[in-house]
Amino acid sequence: MYWIDPDGQGVGDDPIYVHCNMASGSTAIAHDSESSMDVGHCADPGCYSRTISYNASSRQMLALAQLSAECHQSIKYDCNFAPLEFNEISYSWWNDRNGNSKFFWTGGNTDVHTCQCGLDGNCVDPSVQCNCDSMAPVPLVDDGAITDKNVLPITRLNFGRTQLETSSGVHTLGRFECTGQVAVSGMPSSCTDLWRTGHTLSGLYSVLGTAMVESVYCDFAKLPSNASFQTWIGFEDVKSSPTYFYVQISNSQFDQPNVPITFDTARLNVGGAMNLEMGKFTAPRKGKYFFSASGLGTISPSSTRFYGDILIMLNGIAIGGSASDDTANTNQYETFTLQSTLNLQAGDQIWWQIGYLTPGFYLYRNGFNHFTGFLLEEEITDSLKTFDQFFQSN
Repeated sequence: MYWIDPDGQGVGDDPIYVHCNMASGSTAIAHDSESSMDVGHCADPGCYSRTISYNASSRQMLALAQLSAECHQSIKYDCNFAPLEFNEISYSWWNDRNGNSKFFWTGGNTDVHTCQCGLDGNCVDPSVQCNCDSMAPVPLVDDGAITDKNVLPITRLNFGRTQLETSSGVHTLGRFECTGQVAVSGMPSSCTDLWRTGHTLSGLYSVLGTAMVESVYCDFAKLPSNASFQTWIGFEDVKSSPTYFYVQISNSQFDQPNVPITFDTARLNVGGAMNLEMGKFTAPRKGKYFFSASGLGTISPSSTRFYGDILIMLNGIAIGGSASDDTANTNQYETFTLQSTLNLQAGDQIWWQIGYLTPGFYLYRNGFNHFTGFLLEEEITDSLKTFDQFFQSN
């Protein structure tokens, strides 16, 4: 026998005294109705009713079930001319941990009246689902194990239709028993995962969402089944590789069409994803990025339209454009701007280039042309795969 505290040390209810089977890895909670008990003689449905009192609080048993990989409770009914159900009238049932009536006597929560012989197809009367339902005036037995931990433990037993002198019914209820532990691998994705790994201090925590890290408030004074156990706060700005840059054309004008525009001045290039000499930005991580290009195009004197198209390129494909154009007798300076927010995969490349242009058009120097970009939101799934592999190998 051991003392354990499933709902958390220092929070919730007092520790409970349980039986631990070290060979099977099971934890069993005793109750006051483990011995075989005669239901006596009465006629109406549920006329015999017995409340089951456990050596643990309902909160502690719920916590144990939520921590465990599997829970079960055996139940046996020795009967003689004492049906559980007859003519579609239920004379016997049990109540789950929430007080709900249940009419199945083995397996999971089917909410359909059945016993083990009904599942196995070997009841003494093939037309019924339980041996006792055959109404045979001979000693019979139905026994099974309730395995749905979401309804256990059994809190009350109810039996009826044993009014004849030859009728008899005896129930035997096993202990509430749980084995194993719900596994939490990698980064926790909820307050429940944190609780399962032993956290008991309520507060703000970072957990893994679908694609981003999220902030949640965990109230460990409650159990995971409580609606206010976890409160979602918002997304967290987590980046495995900080990425932002600002580059310019300062020393020489640029007038080459259909090639990446190159830069000679980096005001900022954190992460080194922007290659000035190639004029290309390479995304280091999967995620959402923002880019902005603006500048000053120079147009020579002309009596006809004079122009230069500016394009933003994604892996060699134009995804947006702007233009500088004019007609004038003197040099003209025309501004342009491009902005874009993009979902990029790691390795995608972004640059901007001159498309169609009239000979003589060029981008002005002296810091009047700018290219800037930064990682807005990283999709951390791939990064966390690496983290999980490291976590599992250590």
